[in-house]
Amino acid sequence: MPKISVVIPVYNEEANLQGLLDQVSAALHPTGWDFELILVDDGSRDGTVAALQRYSEHLPWLHCIFLIRNYGQSTALQAGFDHAEGDYIVTLDGDLQNDPADIPNLIEILESSPDVDCVSGWRKSRQDAAISRRLPSQLANALISKVTRVRLHDYGCALKAYRASIIKSLRLYGELHRFIPALAVEVGAKIVEVPVHHRPRVAGVSKYGIDRTVRVLLDLLWIRFTMRFLHRPIHAFGGIAFAMLTVGLGILAWLAGEKILFDADIGGRPLLMLGVLLTLVGVQLLATGLIGELLVRIYHEPQGRRQYLVRPSTGRQWKKPVV
Repeated sequence: MPKISVVIPVYNEEANLQGLLDQVSAALHPTGWDFELILVDDGSRDGTVAALQRYSEHLPWLHCIFLIRNYGQSTALQAGFDHAEGDYIVTLDGDLQNDPADIPNLIEILESSPDVDCVSGWRKSRQDAAISRRLPSQLANALISKVTRVRLHDYGCALKAYRASIIKSLRLYGELHRFIPALAVEVGAKIVEVPVHHRPRVAGVSKYGIDRTVRVLLDLLWIRFTMRFLHRPIHAFGGIAFAMLTVGLGILAWLAGEKILFDADIGGRPLLMLGVLLTLVGVQLLATGLIGELLVRIYHEPQGRRQYLVRPSTGRQWKKPVV
């Protein structure tokens, strides 16, 4: 029988806790599976902490983690992943817009499909405002899918199920919880997407604002960089540096020729400043790429980290020859 770890970050969700506990219990107890519910309080300022302490006293399957301040959803999820002991890890939001009754279906897909490592929920009939929530989400999903090349309809859906071996190999920083599927693909995961139920919020207030758009774009830039250049940063900076050095040194050579051959006055020409600027910036970018290469080696070599991952195979295994 599989053991399920349900990880839910909560922040000022006192009004939703009782319903959340009741619905998770109703969804998982009939299955007979061994499960734990990990609620990570992300520095709540209402009565969430006191309520969690009361509930945990008589619910043996409930485990609570209390962060000392509000770190954000990614850090709260990471805390839950670090403490999860299940074979499968399920995530969802604590606002009851995700339906815990969908969890058994996600687990059954993982159980019946050994080659699937992540089942991502798709809020096909999303119960949110069209202009302020659904439209920006559709645009963001299209952009993220194009940049990461991991095609999903709904990156923002918190309801997902993972094999623990995949999720334990990831580390979340900043606001990277939105990109867990793309990060999982980088470590060899296969993802399927299935429609799940979505409900309007009935208690509490949304914690998302328009400012998250900027954070998404910045995190997306980081994800794209790591997916393409994590092991070869010199390629990211070297190409731009080479172009700038070519143009900058070309300008300086042209001006030097004019000075030597025609005794031209080049000291006050803007072209001279442009040539010097491009050359200096090119040298700096080249140095940044070289430093990046050194950091990559420092990251991998002292602790024996490999630059690659090997996919598990049930076929014939290669063995090192005995000398």
